[in-house]
Amino acid sequence: MRAELGLALRVPRWAWRFYLRHLPLVAGLSLIPSLQRLLVVGGEMPGGLVVASEVLVGLVRLGLVAVVAWLAFRGQRPRMANASAFFRDHWRSLVLQGVLLSVAFAVFDVVAERVVGGLLPESARQGYLAWLLFLKNPTIIALTFIWWIGLARQVLCTEPERVPAS
Repeated sequence: MRAELGLALRVPRWAWRFYLRHLPLVAGLSLIPSLQRLLVVGGEMPGGLVVASEVLVGLVRLGLVAVVAWLAFRGQRPRMANASAFFRDHWRSLVLQGVLLSVAFAVFDVVAERVVGGLLPESARQGYLAWLLFLKNPTIIALTFIWWIGLARQVLCTEPERVPAS
């Protein structure tokens, strides 16, 4: 199980290094959703622009995922045979990654948004949420996208003989 934990931890470490190495790109693309959330949740955007801005945010996020995936898989050889072997031999690692992602979700979504936000007076909640989402877009949300892409990279590109069996 220790080897599976080590294998599971490779992806968040890779994601963190990738994030830091490409910070200007990731933060730059994430700035558009950040500003949009700040304006929409903060109540400072006219209703007609909200839908158009949501479409823009979706397109920018798809662009971020596409660019990160392109950079992550550049020079790699993704193969379904690798994925099949990885799922068969290292399913525990995937479960552990699911647990790690769930913990991150609990801390940054449930605790930060709901618990802390719920402790604030009603008059401060909307502003708090707007700024929290502004900060989460280039950090937590972007890192989560990178983590998921890193997981796909690990599953699709790890040759079965290169990973110690559990």
